[in-house]
Amino acid sequence: MSDSLRIGDLARLTETKVVTVRYYESIGLMPKPDRSPANYRVYGKAHLARLRFIRRCRDLGFSLEQIAELAALSSDTRRACGEVDALTKAHLAEVEEKIADLTALAEELRRINARCHGSTTISNCRIIDALDRSSTSAEG
Repeated sequence: MSDSLRIGDLARLTETKVVTVRYYESIGLMPKPDRSPANYRVYGKAHLARLRFIRRCRDLGFSLEQIAELAALSSDTRRACGEVDALTKAHLAEVEEKIADLTALAEELRRINARCHGSTTISNCRIIDALDRSSTSAEG
């Protein structure tokens, strides 16, 4: 790999859209690239590493704010990693809460779905009946 990449190359190597790379630059998540004599953005290995870092964080569900904080922390290599640990523990708690919510949602959908056998008309559909009953109890 050459030490200089154009934005399309950087995007392709990281499976990121060009517009996303530009957005990350605009919010300061990616450092601004140098410019070629023809005024094209020119990226280096550090940009590639940063974008891969961002992509991995996004794959793990971190928010852009959390990624910015992790990126800032990662640049201070002598710093204790307690803040990184705290940030990831908080994120893990959020993920586990979402899993619990989704598990409860799946159970409710299974319960509602078990009431229907697909052999009746909509006017007698137990799923529609359960959904109607749920919406009126939520309003009250």
